[in-house]
Amino acid sequence: MEKTAIIIPARYNSKRLQGKPLLKVCNKPIIQWVWERAFKVKSADEVIIATDNQEIFDCAKGFGAKVEMTSEHHKCGSDRIVEVAERHPDFKYIINLQGDEPMINTDCVETVIKLIKEDSTVDISTLLTLIPEDEDLDDPNMVKCVTDINGYALYFSRSKIPYERNIGIAKFYKHIGIYGYRRESLFKMTKMAQPDIEKAESLEQLRALYNGMRIKTAVVEYKAIGIDTIEDFNAFKKLAESK
Repeated sequence: MEKTAIIIPARYNSKRLQGKPLLKVCNKPIIQWVWERAFKVKSADEVIIATDNQEIFDCAKGFGAKVEMTSEHHKCGSDRIVEVAERHPDFKYIINLQGDEPMINTDCVETVIKLIKEDSTVDISTLLTLIPEDEDLDDPNMVKCVTDINGYALYFSRSKIPYERNIGIAKFYKHIGIYGYRRESLFKMTKMAQPDIEKAESLEQLRALYNGMRIKTAVVEYKAIGIDTIEDFNAFKKLAESK
């Protein structure tokens, strides 16, 4: 049986916010918030947390999640996901759901799965959302994307793209960091050398584009709350407690 699996990479050693998967909001660790959202996705056959940390492993087991230990030497989440996928040859479609997106909408995950399944020429699927006018387009933590007329990604950047030679024409789209992969595409991408554009921007999806892989996007209405800093954590905590 060919399965669709959501794999949630979760590491303890984050440069900007140490131990963030275990930080609690409303008495639940962040990683549990993410897992509970993923568990509600009807198109997924499996949901697995992938971690290199015993404390996160034990925490995930404690709230009933499937969790697998991975090497502590992985440089990125995709490599961690590959290690898990190698153990499961029946995983045909693999969804990389970041462990720091506690408010991820299940409909968004369903869309990523649909995009990767409905067209055999697509290597990777992902999501974009329109950036409101009041957001800082020059913020390097906000990854932007431009696409072609059919929704295939042309480029991702931490810079403001497209450049506005003529003001008031372009729309700007924020990348939501969730990916759908065909099994063979995931393994292919992670074996490729890092091109200079990836090293410069620190965006691994540029490796796929550089090597001619096709990334299909969909635009959704979604206000992402990715937790990268203590300010992000406090904002999510305030929002969660208010609800």
